[in-house]
Amino acid sequence: MKIVIINYGAGNIQSIKFAIKRLGYEAVLSSDVEEIQSADKVIFPGVGEASSAMAKLRESGLDKIVPNLKQPVLGICLGMQLMCHSSEEGNTTGLGIFDVDVVKFNSTVKVPQIGWNQITNLKSGLFKGIDDKEHIYLVHSFYAPLCEETIAQSEYGLKYSAALAKDNFYGTQFHPEKSSGVGERILENFLNGITF
Repeated sequence: MKIVIINYGAGNIQSIKFAIKRLGYEAVLSSDVEEIQSADKVIFPGVGEASSAMAKLRESGLDKIVPNLKQPVLGICLGMQLMCHSSEEGNTTGLGIFDVDVVKFNSTVKVPQIGWNQITNLKSGLFKGIDDKEHIYLVHSFYAPLCEETIAQSEYGLKYSAALAKDNFYGTQFHPEKSSGVGERILENFLNGITF
């Protein structure tokens, strides 16, 4: 199985690669269009700021490639947010895969949210073998509101989308590569094939 992690300057690439290796697979880091398109599974990572990350995608032409991929694609953290319609962070237009706009947490909670939180209302094969209210690891100041494409929720001052799915695209606001055994199971489910 060919697993490609899109390399566009996002910050958490090596930790994802190591997490995949712990599961017994090898992943390739690449920004090459043909290599990404020929992968069996694609991971779209992200740590950083939305507008500068989107600018890097546009510079490389990957903003046109990612939304048209046909194989399973998993966006992580900022990767998931960039797959949304837009983000308030830097007033950024996203890739438009998920039909939701990313917004900033309001001033009633401390941002960024850093640490462990529960996921609930799990609705996808991505969470096969995962119990409701398991804990996952998050670092974020912006969030995707609940929408039709929400497949998991978390709560921080309000309920928001901890994960999204549409067609062959999946996204997690949390970091599965930093979420211990729960995160490894989620990555394994993605790599082994998901039935929605």
